[in-house]
Amino acid sequence: MRHIIAITNQKGGVGKTTTAVNLAAQLAHPGRRVMLVDLDPQGNATSSLGIDKEALQKTLYDVLVSDSSAADIVLPTNIKDLFVLPSNNMLAQAEVDLVGMERREYRLREVLQHIDAEVIIIDCPPALGLLTINALSAATDTLIPVQAEYFALEGLGQLLNTIQLVKQGLNPSLEIMGVVLTMFNKRMTLSEQVQAELVQHFGNKLFKTVVPRNVRLAEAPSYGRTIFEHDKWSKGARAYKHLAEEVSKRFTA
Repeated sequence: MRHIIAITNQKGGVGKTTTAVNLAAQLAHPGRRVMLVDLDPQGNATSSLGIDKEALQKTLYDVLVSDSSAADIVLPTNIKDLFVLPSNNMLAQAEVDLVGMERREYRLREVLQHIDAEVIIIDCPPALGLLTINALSAATDTLIPVQAEYFALEGLGQLLNTIQLVKQGLNPSLEIMGVVLTMFNKRMTLSEQVQAELVQHFGNKLFKTVVPRNVRLAEAPSYGRTIFEHDKWSKGARAYKHLAEEVSKRFTA
């Protein structure tokens, strides 16, 4: 079975792109062919893999709104078996251009049907607009990063409601794979309080892996590297290795 995982949370700064990039890199590690889909107009997943997003002739925008083929824009990365459908700020225009199109919620699903990959990771934008709806309509699963901060749970209800509406109306097979706690600081009582609340709300849907607040993890994108290329012995690298192991187990569960 092919797995399509939408990494989503409408709050910005919760570690969506960091999670998408490093989870994709680690899932490709055992020899799986993995495709990372950069569905965020900021294009940070693209640049995090060392690709100059401003120099791209064609991006995911062209594939979503025209007859361009996904094969025309797929790029290899420095990680064996990891490929990317890249984006830049042109993708913001897609929110407008898709509105008048037939089957507008399914454009990404139709694109991904032609992608050769065992696992597809979608880095969603920090909004519940048409791009995110496309991701949820295409996905088999969602993975929700939640930051260990005071307003962590704010907006989660809206996200869960949107996921439920998509499941009911557009994609009956959509499931919540899990919730991962990011930017965790074990020296702060607040982080532990947020973790306790997530356990209460999500039970076994909460991944055991906790991603720490980690300088090396924050540095890696500025070098165009995954954390495994930047510092494979860091706490951040160990966390994403363990998260990938948990995700792989849920594939087979």
